[in-house]
This record gives sequence, C-alpha cells and structure tokens, in this order.
Amino acid sequence: MLVLTTLLVLAAVVKVRCLSNGLAMTPPMGWDSWNMFGEQINETLVRQTMDAMEKFGLRNAGFVYINLDDGWQHYRANRTDKPLEADPVKFPSGIKALAEYAHSRGFKLGLYGAPGQTTCSGFTGSEGKEKEDAALYASWGVDHLKYDSCCSHMFATKAQVQKVILDMSTALMNQTHPIVYHACHCGWQDVWEWAAVEGANHWRIGQDISDDFNYPGLRDGYYYDVLDMIDRGNNITKYSGPGHWNDYDMLIVNLNGKSTQLVGTGASNTEYRTHFSLWCMVASPLLIGSDVRYMDNYTVETLTNKEMIAINQDPLGNAAVKVADAYNGTLQSYAKNISDGSIAVALINRGTETVIMGTMPLIKDWNLSWPTYRLRDLWQHKDFGTLNSTYWVEVMSHETKVYQMWQVK
Repeated sequence: MLVLTTLLVLAAVVKVRCLSNGLAMTPPMGWDSWNMFGEQINETLVRQTMDAMEKFGLRNAGFVYINLDDGWQHYRANRTDKPLEADPVKFPSGIKALAEYAHSRGFKLGLYGAPGQTTCSGFTGSEGKEKEDAALYASWGVDHLKYDSCCSHMFATKAQVQKVILDMSTALMNQTHPIVYHACHCGWQDVWEWAAVEGANHWRIGQDISDDFNYPGLRDGYYYDVLDMIDRGNNITKYSGPGHWNDYDMLIVNLNGKSTQLVGTGASNTEYRTHFSLWCMVASPLLIGSDVRYMDNYTVETLTNKEMIAINQDPLGNAAVKVADAYNGTLQSYAKNISDGSIAVALINRGTETVIMGTMPLIKDWNLSWPTYRLRDLWQHKDFGTLNSTYWVEVMSHETKVYQMWQVK
C-alpha cells in the first residue's frame, strides 16, 4: 500500500503597490480561437461558438469570454503602413456589432493584439499606437485584450518588455469601458514577478502548451505538456491572486490531437480531466481552446463540473501548492485553502500503474485540530460522511482525485 502524507503549506501573498483595474477578481473563464482554428476565424464561427456554449451549459458554468486570437485583423502588414481594423470579409458586421451580440447573449468579447509593428502572424500591431488602439477597443465594447509580445520582443530585455506591457496597460485603464488585460509573454523575463505591478490581470507562465499530457522533454524544444506546466508553476504560486493570475495557457480538453496549430497527439479522457482538475486547483484562467460545437458527454461533464469550477473561482484566490511528492515524483498531492474554511486536495498519479493513495488532515502534519472531518469527492459528487481516519482510494494511471474536506466541530 502506498501512502502519501500531505503537508499543508500556505502560499505566501505578495503585497506590492501596483496598478489595478479592479477586474478579474477570479480567474477569467471562456474560449479562445487560436488552438483549434488559428487564423481561420470568422463571424459565423464565433456566433456558432456562442450558440454551442449556451447549448452545452458552458456559459452558465462561467465560460463567458469569447476571445478572438490572431487573424481577426484586415491587414498583414506593418502598422506604419496599414491601420488596425477588422477583416471585412471575415467580420462583415464589424467587431462592435459582434461585441453587442455577445453581450446580448450573456458573453463578453475579447481581441488579440501585439506591441510590435506586427503580431505573431504578421498582422498589424500596436507599436506607437497604444492610446489610439485602446480607445478603439473600448469604443467597440471589447472586454478582454490578449497582448502578445512574442515576435517583436522575444529577445527584448526585461525593462523593454515591462515598458510595452505598461504602455498598453495605462492606455486601457484610461478608458471608461473596462477591459481585462492579458500580458502574454510566454513566461520569459520572469513576467510573474512584475506583471501585476504593470496592471496585467493574467500572464502566461510558460511557452505554448502542446496537446500532450506527458511528452518526454519539450516537443520541438519549445512546447510544454500538461505536467510540464504544473511543474513550472510550483515555485511561483505566491504571485497569483485576485485580479492577477498565473496563466498556465489554454485548456487542451477536447482537442484530441486535431488542433490546427498545436503539436501533440492528444490525451485520454482521464488525462484531460486531470488537466482540468489541476488548472482549477492552481487558479489558472480557464480558456477552452477546442471546437466546442462538437463535444461528447464526458467532455461536457468535465468542463461544466460546477464543484471543480467553484474551486477555481473561489474568492480567496489561492493557488494550490504541492504538499507531497513521493516515489520519484510519480505520486503527488496539492492542497489549497477555500474561503468557507475547507481544504481542497488533489491526489495525482503520474505513474503508469494504479495505486492506493490516502488523504487525511493529520494534526501533527497540518497543524489542524481536526479529529474528525467531512469529505466530498468533487468528481463523483459524493459525500463520505464524517471520518476520523484516513480515506484510501485507488487512483488510476494519470488520474487525479479531487476532494474537499471540512472540519467537523
């Protein structure tokens, strides 16, 4: 029998004087077009996506941001040569009309921009036009901006990147229409250490995710898989909290190796569910990257699990920390405090065989006076009553069990 004793470690809270727009007090939830569609987006696809998200219950579960990634723009050119405007063929009604449609359906609309002369795909960027573009976004009713500095500032110094992030942040905050700000810099230049100070609401902690659960090394020397992302975030949880979040990249749930943009052969349903569980535990933004018009029941159940989403959206904003690591890192436990006084615990089996794992609030290890506790399985939606000893459970290969525990007084 394999036993894990978990130690509750409270994540430190970084207290810094920083810019704040008062937005994204819980991690943003929604959909992003890039992973599945790349530049091949249009008004019809976006409207169909909203219809599907309403139909499958995603909107009511909290997935409200509909974010158009790179490719919505008209011109593939330097900004000094062409203005920033929507492609009239892809979006004949215009972005303002699309935002109004989104708002009428209970959604919010997001766009993609870049601080250079061009974006990552070569469309017009915002260099030297930050104030103008921020005003344009606001006039259209845009609610979220992904500001991607990959191409123009990939090898820039920290000071240079900080400046371009701050320039757009300041421009956005000068607008009367609120816009959530995503500073996308792939985790370079230790962005988590300073992005909140510059007014960002979330920032990527690493390079692009691949559609893999556990690929040996980095695919193509660049892409992180699910477990790579979780490992990368282990030492930076203190920088995340209400209004400013570590972003572990888009959800790959439901891609199934069919992405037009990402490398990767896909993952199993069990692995995708573990992926979703971990993103909820670490309080990452939850932005679906697949084609939500086509989902099976298992996927819908995974993405709309209200109990797991509640862990992600808890107002305390704690990011789970790794509290146990055994058998060469194959068996791990993560834990976080929840605002109602409970504790959420995830038991992760990264190995290749089914194992027995246990969870219990031990007084000597957790420094908690919990002689008895109540336990609930958040995937089975099942209560186990009042317990005064360890609860043991089988955990399959690559599965994650998530529990919520309350003290019984």
